[in-house]
Amino acid sequence: MPHPNPSILLVNKPPGITSFQALGRVKRHYGKRVGHAGTLDKFAQGLLIVLTGRLTRLNPLFMPLDKRYRAQILFGQETDTLDPEGEIIATAPIPSYEAISKAIEHFIGDIEQVPPAYSALHVDGKRASDRVRSGETVVMKSRPITVHHFVPLTYENGILEADILVSKGTYIRSLARDLGHAAGSCAHLVGLTRTEVGPYTLEEAVEISDTEALLSAATSTTDYLSRIEGMGRYTIEDREVRPLGDGRYPESLRNKRTYPMAMAFDGTGVLRAVLDCTKERVLAQVAPYHDQEAPRATL
Repeated sequence: MPHPNPSILLVNKPPGITSFQALGRVKRHYGKRVGHAGTLDKFAQGLLIVLTGRLTRLNPLFMPLDKRYRAQILFGQETDTLDPEGEIIATAPIPSYEAISKAIEHFIGDIEQVPPAYSALHVDGKRASDRVRSGETVVMKSRPITVHHFVPLTYENGILEADILVSKGTYIRSLARDLGHAAGSCAHLVGLTRTEVGPYTLEEAVEISDTEALLSAATSTTDYLSRIEGMGRYTIEDREVRPLGDGRYPESLRNKRTYPMAMAFDGTGVLRAVLDCTKERVLAQVAPYHDQEAPRATL
């Protein structure tokens, strides 16, 4: 029986499976309506924000968040996919740490980045990776990204380990490629762990193989919502609970725009919905009036 409450889950995706496959394991417990807020490559691991049920509608609130990674970059070789699963297409001498450190300075701040051809980005209506695999030559357009910080941690045997904080849309694989070229060599990513997404950390995540932890994680939904910038909370009147279940914005909150968004609780502390207070509309229902089990607020 699927978990009855729409939830926000922090999941630790292991390496070797796709983000879609990771969602498949969550669906066993939460039903078919499950999505994630930002994919991880198959070889990568770490924090995956998973939304279930009606809360999948909140995906746009999580997608813009900055992301932090622990990356391992191997210098002297470049692969076609820019990761360890690809074929080597170029080799070069391994650069010194001084050359790499100096090159990193050019990748801090607002920069232009060319995404990998092997990616899920669409080119003329079709995934770029599918076009490449079918033998087409794909030219990817550069786009603006922000690298907030890029801190080297270790450099041994041609592998640089670094702590990297970036804006949405950044490909660490492309960052590895470009850093290799800037250091007078070539490079590709051999390991990647996502450690943070906005205010959410890997330390909070549960293992997808731990059924008990996965199910109990649903009780943290209110806490996770409260961390979204601009998210407030209101208690609605009893008479407004049923109309809210039909998607009607609470009349008592009309023209109250203290917060851009808010969680709407009933008088007993049950989280009923997430509201867009600016446009006065219901973003997502959490517990319609007829639900018997619903997540309660952490007061």
